[in-house]
Amino acid sequence: MARYNKIYGGPVEEVKPQVHEAICATSVLPGTAVVRTAGAFVAAVAASKGRMFVVQDNYLAMKGVDDAWPAGDRIIGMELLDEQLFRVRVPTGTSITQDAALTVNAAGKFIPAVAGNHVVAFANETYNNTSGADQLVSVRAAKGYTFA
Repeated sequence: MARYNKIYGGPVEEVKPQVHEAICATSVLPGTAVVRTAGAFVAAVAASKGRMFVVQDNYLAMKGVDDAWPAGDRIIGMELLDEQLFRVRVPTGTSITQDAALTVNAAGKFIPAVAGNHVVAFANETYNNTSGADQLVSVRAAKGYTFA
């Protein structure tokens, strides 16, 4: 069961995050990082740079944060803006510490950055994911950082 029930974390003064819609050829879970390639969303990878989006929960179909968008569906991606908070997917067995620099793995899930990684976000909380399943962790976007 998810630790959070929404991907967008605020602030409440911002009524809506910046969202974009595009087809995604593969099934994707909310909280996963995606990038737009040739007009479609694909899972972000460690080498991805530039505009990055976090897949929103499919509230239009009354689905939760643990319900994947079907392959070939038009999904909603929220642009990572540094003044907003997002809940992102962290793989099982991953320990996250507050203020840690995060990058993405080959599946678009967030993991701690190591030397030379492009930093995508900074963790807002400490969480040791020993749950046996992917979990959501609160983050704030990082723009243009490389982990040294």
